[in-house]
Amino acid sequence: MDGLISVAHGLTSEQVASAKANHIPRRSSRSLSAILRANVFTLFNLVIGVLWALILIFGEWQDGLFGLVIVANALIGIIQELRAKRTLDRLAVVNEAPVRVRRDGEEREIHPRDVVLGDLILLGPGDRLLVDGEVARSDGLEIDESLLTGEADPVHKQPGDQVLSGSFAVAGSGAFVATRVGTDAYAAKLAEEASKFHLAHSELRAGVANFIKYITWLVIPIGALLIYSQLHNSADLRTAVTGAVAGIVTMIPEGLVLMTSIAFAVGVVRLGRRQCLVQELPAIEGLARVDVLCLDKTGTLTAGGMDLDEVLPVSGDDHRLAGGTPVPAIPQPAGSTPVPAIPQPAGEALAALANLDDHPNATAEAIRARYPAAPAGWAARSAVPFSSARKWSGADFGEHGAWVLGAPDVLLRGGACLDRATELAATGTRVLALCRTGSLAGTERGEAEVEPVALVTLKQRIRPDARETLGYFAEQGVTVKIISGDNPLAVSAIATGLGIPGGERSIDARTLPHDDPARLGELLDAHTVFGRVSPRQKREFVTALQARGHTVAMTGDGVNDVLALKDADLGIAMGAGSPATKAVAQVVLLDNKFATLPHVVGEGRRVLANIERVSNLFLTKTFYAIVLSLMVGLAGMEFPFAPRHSTLTNALVIGIPAFFLALAPTLERSEPGFVPRVLRFAVPAGVLCAAAVLVSFWAAHSGTSTLLEDQTAAVIALFLTTWWVLVLIARPLNWWRVVLVGAMPVLFAAGMAVPFVREFFALEPGDLSNDLTAVGISIMAALMTSVAVKLAGTLRP
Repeated sequence: MDGLISVAHGLTSEQVASAKANHIPRRSSRSLSAILRANVFTLFNLVIGVLWALILIFGEWQDGLFGLVIVANALIGIIQELRAKRTLDRLAVVNEAPVRVRRDGEEREIHPRDVVLGDLILLGPGDRLLVDGEVARSDGLEIDESLLTGEADPVHKQPGDQVLSGSFAVAGSGAFVATRVGTDAYAAKLAEEASKFHLAHSELRAGVANFIKYITWLVIPIGALLIYSQLHNSADLRTAVTGAVAGIVTMIPEGLVLMTSIAFAVGVVRLGRRQCLVQELPAIEGLARVDVLCLDKTGTLTAGGMDLDEVLPVSGDDHRLAGGTPVPAIPQPAGSTPVPAIPQPAGEALAALANLDDHPNATAEAIRARYPAAPAGWAARSAVPFSSARKWSGADFGEHGAWVLGAPDVLLRGGACLDRATELAATGTRVLALCRTGSLAGTERGEAEVEPVALVTLKQRIRPDARETLGYFAEQGVTVKIISGDNPLAVSAIATGLGIPGGERSIDARTLPHDDPARLGELLDAHTVFGRVSPRQKREFVTALQARGHTVAMTGDGVNDVLALKDADLGIAMGAGSPATKAVAQVVLLDNKFATLPHVVGEGRRVLANIERVSNLFLTKTFYAIVLSLMVGLAGMEFPFAPRHSTLTNALVIGIPAFFLALAPTLERSEPGFVPRVLRFAVPAGVLCAAAVLVSFWAAHSGTSTLLEDQTAAVIALFLTTWWVLVLIARPLNWWRVVLVGAMPVLFAAGMAVPFVREFFALEPGDLSNDLTAVGISIMAALMTSVAVKLAGTLRP
């Protein structure tokens, strides 16, 4: 008896005070200490730091300016990740929806952390189970356990059945008693796995990391050779060390790491201003590569909610639609707004079905907006709640019979009524069949006779921004696939009306093969609209499209989208969606605006295309430094320039231009193969730049000029050849790029002319013959570089 009283009334206040609470650590990202370690203690920072220390010990501080990149790169990474961490933490708090419990015989809403062991927790459609428990009451309760088992079909739960946290109620209602809370519950493990910090795959990040790794290994033998040659040819240790460091530092693309961090960070900030949260910085890269976008009709093409349009009665043995004579409206509560009359008993049954559930879905809400109360005497003896897998709901009203409301193509087995429903659906109207049935259980098994009584049409609200947004994707070469659980003809009509290319090519997903991924992929490529799609099929769609070489983005907001979002190359969740979808998605549209998606894709393309451009600059520098160091070491000659010379040229032809190029607008969609493309450009360009510098330095060094004058000639050759590389990379040259590229030689000439700057960077253009020779050699190297780049075909015109 005590147990029954506890289930009926819940815990008492005294029991709550002494029970174990649902306290679990909240983790939305890495801890502060982990963020600091990850951004400070890196291989890149170690190499640059050691070289910086050598310059500070043996050289002059002006030659150590390159070390500031460590501070800048670490600060940008730390600040950006801390910013993302704060945003995720705030979002985690917002997502903690209150939990309905029964305590002291009363229903209350409490914070999830206030749930205690033994609480009686109430469930309705859409509620998330935050703790484990045992079902105490079930009124058609169905639980989606896709996160736990991978099975998308909802599971019917009866009293005594176990339920686990991390699942969701999708139909019916009920209650369960909490048996495991806090860190003992499955939710703790699930939350740890879903929200722990992890990075999406990034070809760009992996490519840069590999460059630095391989270059670091090259630095050891080349650096040793260079140090030996400099000590052998220099009169003092300071000159030898600075010369060796100049070669080694130039080999490391330190600015590329910094530019990548800046570009990612700026992209995240820009999207944040549009209420778009990027949970993983490398997801920016995924945005650029997307060529197929899978959209659910609801929430993207159509706005939330529907409006009841017509109730068309069926008459005659052949189930033809009849005009019908309207009868008086269903009696409404006093003070309510009069509503149009609809034929009985269809109207009464429709009103009764719509008012069954305390937590109505969108269809029931649309009907209840016109008929807010059930007719007198229509009490349900039993009910079957709606589910996306079943696609109908129903109830047994005793003397009034059993009634079902759902998809005509699911409930009806042919006839004029189904034909008419198909015609209506083809216009974009959502159509439901209201039917009598002999048995709810028999209907679910497909055994009972179902008699159509009326067709119910609902108007869907088209999002005002849908047409413009879809037009953008068509222009950018992104193929849109419309995936819906609705009738494919209805979805096709909406898609065609919105001008989606191929919108007329629809297919019923129930006819698609399940055991032939290759054939499924072919059908997915050939069609645009897919109706009657089950939750499990969404995941199959993603896998099949990826197998055909597509980069797939998937939008979703419901529980049944979670598995597809996790498998997609880029998961995009709506801010109003379920917590599970936001936990697994890389991008969250906080304001639920479909129109934000073009900005999301555009920002990703801008970042990745521009980073590839500037990568050509930085890695050209790396390869000319490798060639220079090898040749200098093998020839046993002094290094052509000092670290400060490298700092000056790198700032003018790489650092400053790269900053603007990395943030410039672009519509280019990045293609796979980032590393090979960059190498095909950077290797020949770097070799030719190094050759020009060495020949210029050798020509000057063989005369009577001083070492400083010889180095100045080499710096002129280095600047001119790398500046021409900048010109090639900056194409197409619009007005601002012409200004940017043209400003660099002006600044270089000014530096040569201003005494303070010339002295600071140790430049001495005193031998005109050497300097003119360097200019001539640079022009020849520039022409050869143009030919090499054209043959490689690595740059877009």
